[in-house]
Amino acid sequence: MNMNSMIKSFDKAGFIQNWGWFLAWGLILFCLGLAAIGAAIFTTLLSVMFLGGLFIFGGVIIVIDSFHYWKGTGKSFYLNLLMGILYFAFGLMLIINPLVGAATLTLLLSVLFVLLGMARIMYASSTRFPQWGWMLFSGILTLVLGILIVVGWPASSLYVIGLFIGIDLVFGGWAYIMAALMGRMLVKKN
Repeated sequence: MNMNSMIKSFDKAGFIQNWGWFLAWGLILFCLGLAAIGAAIFTTLLSVMFLGGLFIFGGVIIVIDSFHYWKGTGKSFYLNLLMGILYFAFGLMLIINPLVGAATLTLLLSVLFVLLGMARIMYASSTRFPQWGWMLFSGILTLVLGILIVVGWPASSLYVIGLFIGIDLVFGGWAYIMAALMGRMLVKKN
């Protein structure tokens, strides 16, 4: 489905009718985002432990799959079993010591930001498409954020993940609120 058909298939009547739900959801996300920013350390630790739980769950599934599907295949069985055990162990490490997990994930996040920033800068500089300055600005901003996280590491690992989650929730909530207000405006127009 291309973008034009997606736009044409947009349910304008349903959107207008349910603008209040969009507003409620936006306000909830916005408030949760503010709370996450205000309790960034708690949000960081909670999200790291949640991620640990997902890794444990994934590890258990892979181990079960190893014995169910890969049993008797020799090397494939042992590699799959090892992968499940590693998933489980990593998840357990995140839950038992979320501070170390947060530090590790924050360092990985900072490296990702530095690499993404450099890639965006190179892409914007080499293509020079219309409005390429925004891509350049985005790349510089991402690069600077990555460097700031690295410079503040490991202390920054206590709050960076929670802060980013909070910021994402605030902007996601704001987008829903703006969409709801547009829906409300369309209701008044009709």
